[in-house]
Amino acid sequence: MNVLVVGSGGREHALAWKLSESPKVDKVYIAPGNSGCALVGECVDMDTGNLRNMVRWAREHDIGLVLPGSEVYYVDGIVDAFKEADIPIFGPTKAAAELEGSKAFAKNLMRRHGIPTADFAEFEQFEPAMRYIDSRPEGPVVVKADGLCAGKGVIVCENRDEAKAAVRRIMGDGEFGSAGYRVVIEEFLRGQEVTILALTDGKTIAPLASSQDHKAAFDGDTGPNTGGMGAYSPAPILTDAVMDEVVERILVPTVHGMNEEGRRFRGLLYAGLMLTGGGPKVLEYNVRFGDPETQPVLMRLKSDFFDLIDATVRGKLADQTIEWHPDPAVCVVLASGGYPGPYEKGKVVYGLDNAARRPNTMVFHAGAKLNHQKQVVTDGGRVFGVTATGRDIAAAIKSAYAAVGDISFEGMRYRTDIGKKAL
Repeated sequence: MNVLVVGSGGREHALAWKLSESPKVDKVYIAPGNSGCALVGECVDMDTGNLRNMVRWAREHDIGLVLPGSEVYYVDGIVDAFKEADIPIFGPTKAAAELEGSKAFAKNLMRRHGIPTADFAEFEQFEPAMRYIDSRPEGPVVVKADGLCAGKGVIVCENRDEAKAAVRRIMGDGEFGSAGYRVVIEEFLRGQEVTILALTDGKTIAPLASSQDHKAAFDGDTGPNTGGMGAYSPAPILTDAVMDEVVERILVPTVHGMNEEGRRFRGLLYAGLMLTGGGPKVLEYNVRFGDPETQPVLMRLKSDFFDLIDATVRGKLADQTIEWHPDPAVCVVLASGGYPGPYEKGKVVYGLDNAARRPNTMVFHAGAKLNHQKQVVTDGGRVFGVTATGRDIAAAIKSAYAAVGDISFEGMRYRTDIGKKAL
């Protein structure tokens, strides 16, 4: 079968790589892909925003399964377009994708169905939001732009002044464009963050291996939020008992709640959780594979990835058993200088061949492309996800950072503490 992966980041490289390992997959196409995707499949230069042309191209190339990477495609209705053309596609419809597309929708869904989350209020006007902040006790609060902001629309504020400044950035200055027409202001939760990825066909829920992302830009979880500076799997803090509670109190009511509201959810449900003193609570939902969590999770997957995706699409997930390699995996993101703020592109990358020769190691390309001289150059904020496995978490950390040491480009920076929480 021919498979089409849609997207151009490190997650898409990982998805294409894992699909290419399946004996049931004849060819993997990636649109538009990147310099790493070209190593595991054929990159297709097409406008992925033109759904009609994408459907036409898929028919012409006998595509039997489509796997979009980014949430943007789901929110824009890619699943609806391909379903209408009777081409199998993985993921939620446009209506179901609102679970990530609108933070206010997600918070209200949780409130309606008793799913544990932080207390919150939503606002579409500037002045009421300001008055609400004044009415709250002094202390930390989280301000979120309602729509999609590439992981950057969540601002953790230490006090009222910072919260008001965040609202001004979102609603007054329009920093996040139309995504900020509404804001959600919620209580600050204390604890450790953990990520649960779960496949679901709307009937069966199959959690994948746990992972922990590192959102803050700098060591010690300091600095601004990013799309993710690294991740590891499994997360030891997520014990079997906690996982059982997550399934019972969060995953099951989420899927059932979406079904009850006429938005049947099929695809990958991502639950970003805070493990608080009062139990796990939902920070956010995503409707696609996380980036960079996907990289270490797929490094550990023993089962045929195509079978899992195909069964989810066909509503046959109950027939699947998921097996994992026991060795942990660690992913360290190499970023452009300045990220998540302004950064320069086009920096030549050195040492990739040396890193690729290391055992049990993958360098997933994210913001990288080939220039006219066929050199790999930087093309984004997060450039690579250097991912390695090891007999234990310490060994995986050592292997990942050894490969990081092979790679260099002007302005390269990364966190030096990825995975240390697991120790």
